[in-house]
Amino acid sequence: MTTNDEHPGEAMSTQDAWRFLEHTSFGRLAVSVAGVPNIFPINYLAHDGRLLMRTNPGTKLAQLTVNNAVAFEIDGIAESEAWSVVVEGTARVVESQSEIDALDLLPLAPWIRTRKYTYVEITPSNVSGFRFGLGTEPER
Repeated sequence: MTTNDEHPGEAMSTQDAWRFLEHTSFGRLAVSVAGVPNIFPINYLAHDGRLLMRTNPGTKLAQLTVNNAVAFEIDGIAESEAWSVVVEGTARVVESQSEIDALDLLPLAPWIRTRKYTYVEITPSNVSGFRFGLGTEPER
């Protein structure tokens, strides 16, 4: 494991990063419109090499239609290790009824008491992850 101040951790393989994505269901979606960044907490599903989420009309959906370049991040912490995975990609609103019907069969439901009718698919262009050993700050 690398242990310098600039890169404290170990890079994951893309396959390992996808395993974390497939076994996690909550993350943060980052969008930027007119140079103003915004981050939204979302639940999601990693399926067939893409990320899927459900939403309603509002700020998040409006921003995705203005600028479909997004970043998505998940992380976690265990007893002696932490990890982080970042996905960069392109988001699109799923509009085809046949695609929507297929997505309705997947285990992706809202976590809050609301109906969310709009599916958004994120197609990754880059997936990267790091593992970090936890511990105290080293002496000089």
